[in-house]
Amino acid sequence: MEKLSKHVSRKEGAYSITAKRLGLENNPTDDHLSNMINIAENVFEPLRAHVNGPIKINSFYRGPELNKAIGGSSKSQHCHGQAMDIDDSYGHASNSEMFNWIRANLNYDQMIWEFGTDKNPDWVHISYVSEDKNRNRCLKAYRENGKTKYMII
Repeated sequence: MEKLSKHVSRKEGAYSITAKRLGLENNPTDDHLSNMINIAENVFEPLRAHVNGPIKINSFYRGPELNKAIGGSSKSQHCHGQAMDIDDSYGHASNSEMFNWIRANLNYDQMIWEFGTDKNPDWVHISYVSEDKNRNRCLKAYRENGKTKYMII
């Protein structure tokens, strides 16, 4: 399988510069790939059609070693292929516009306004489990005393 969806390749879904730098394997299993296809088809592709152009995926699947190396949560949905971090580096829509469009138009499990300002996050974390198990939960990440905290928004 070369493609997870029309615009997301399997290679892109598993790519990590950190894994490459540290010589870590980051190979999703068939179950992870199935989850990756779900989020790519149900969240990424509708969003990409809406912004009418490419969207940068900063992080998608993370194997256990990679997740540990970057200090990710042991409960991270990235480890199951159910989450991606996106950023509109290409200028088709701001991160806040993408966040707000997803919130108003798509079914998702959890979406996080990742740091940034009150007007625009640095990136958007989005996860998808399944049509009937998604929580449509929105959070905002911020730092307090050097620690990451979350508030429901």
